[in-house]
Amino acid sequence: MIKAVIKFIILVLVILLIAWLYLADFGKKNPVEFGVTFSHKYAMELKLNWHRALEEILDDLGVRKFRLATHWDLLETEEGKYNFRDLDWQVETISDRGGEIILAIGQRTPRWPECHWPDWIFQYSEEERQEHILVLLEKIIDRYKDHPAIVAWQVENEPFLKVFGECPAPDKDFYEKEIALVKSLDSSRPIMVTESGELSTWLRGASLVDQVGTSVYRITWNKWLGYFYYPLPPAHYYLKAKLVKMLTPVEDIFVSEMQMEPWLGRPILFNSLEEQYESMDLGKFKDNLDYAERIGLSPSYLWGVEWWNWLKEQGEEDIWNEAKKIWQ
Repeated sequence: MIKAVIKFIILVLVILLIAWLYLADFGKKNPVEFGVTFSHKYAMELKLNWHRALEEILDDLGVRKFRLATHWDLLETEEGKYNFRDLDWQVETISDRGGEIILAIGQRTPRWPECHWPDWIFQYSEEERQEHILVLLEKIIDRYKDHPAIVAWQVENEPFLKVFGECPAPDKDFYEKEIALVKSLDSSRPIMVTESGELSTWLRGASLVDQVGTSVYRITWNKWLGYFYYPLPPAHYYLKAKLVKMLTPVEDIFVSEMQMEPWLGRPILFNSLEEQYESMDLGKFKDNLDYAERIGLSPSYLWGVEWWNWLKEQGEEDIWNEAKKIWQ
């Protein structure tokens, strides 16, 4: 009888713990500021006027925190010839509105295929390619290190994630070389690494840099399972951040990529609106925003602002209008 009572009490405690994990709201004590990731390359893939899209994100939505994706294939289309015109325009346009920027740099930057290699780099060996990457980093940092709108350098995007993107296998030694170079070029700004919120412990990246940004994905798609819903509660990210701070020198952990657009098996424009809304519609948008707030890690950079703008251009304005409430 006593054993049965003990087992019952343990079961009740486990149920209460699980309920607490799913219901906990860490954002009440840690109000979350929101920003967005912006890729003008992705905006062009959606056939948007990307200049106008960025201005609308700034002026209509009111966003002031940005993570900008720099893409190697656009910066150095021809070997040794760098074109910073588009990136300069983005930086100045955001700066003119009083915005701030995390600049994601390197061979692996946000948006598929992750490694945005220029065509000419394929003729080189891995060692030679890495030397070109170091030159790329130096060119970017020398150009923007005195710009007041740049608040951090994100060196590569999820550099230790093996299962996503068309990229070489992770190379910790080379990543450490990249970090050392960035530190030598600009010692005044923090260096940031991004890690998968669901597929990583964050410990490897946190041991090397000043800040950790985590991705948060709730609905994904793959060819084996179709749509997959992560059952993780918001507490997963908050408590993991607490643990990583205890085990590493990192003190600043936030959400660098909060899913707010569909995850599909092919490019968005190849899918109907009905298919797109399968993994992200207005209801899921609101749910994910509430989820991000309950995580309690700030800031939280929302993923998909280009898609919201594209929807608006199609006359589907519900998500865009809902997003306005975040910053206004």
